[in-house]
Order: sequence, then C-alpha cells, then structure tokens
Amino acid sequence: MAPIESPCVKVCTLDARAGLCAGCGRTLDEIAHWLTMDPVERARIMAELPARLAARGERKAG
Repeated sequence: MAPIESPCVKVCTLDARAGLCAGCGRTLDEIAHWLTMDPVERARIMAELPARLAARGERKAG
C-alpha cells in the first residue's frame, strides 16, 4: 500500500480568523478527513494550498 501524500509540515497552529492551519493551509475539516478523502479530492486541495498560504501571508502583512 502506497503512503498517502500529506502537506503537513508539523506546524499545527490554527489561524482562527482565516480558519486555516498556519503550517499547511488546510481547514480543520480537511485535516480531519484527509485519510478518508479520495486521491482526486486530496490532489485538488494540495493544488489550492500555495494560494491559500500566500493569501494568508498577504493579509497578515497588510
């Protein structure tokens, strides 16, 4: 069985205002259901994470 790819960087801190993990950019719901999601759904979320984290950084800096 192949390991499931994960964006987790072991910086598990929730940004309550954004509703995202400060480390990986996932929502709590996405984190909780990550192992049961199908590979297509995980890939879709993985593709969105860089933009989420960039937007979070822009809000924080601005």
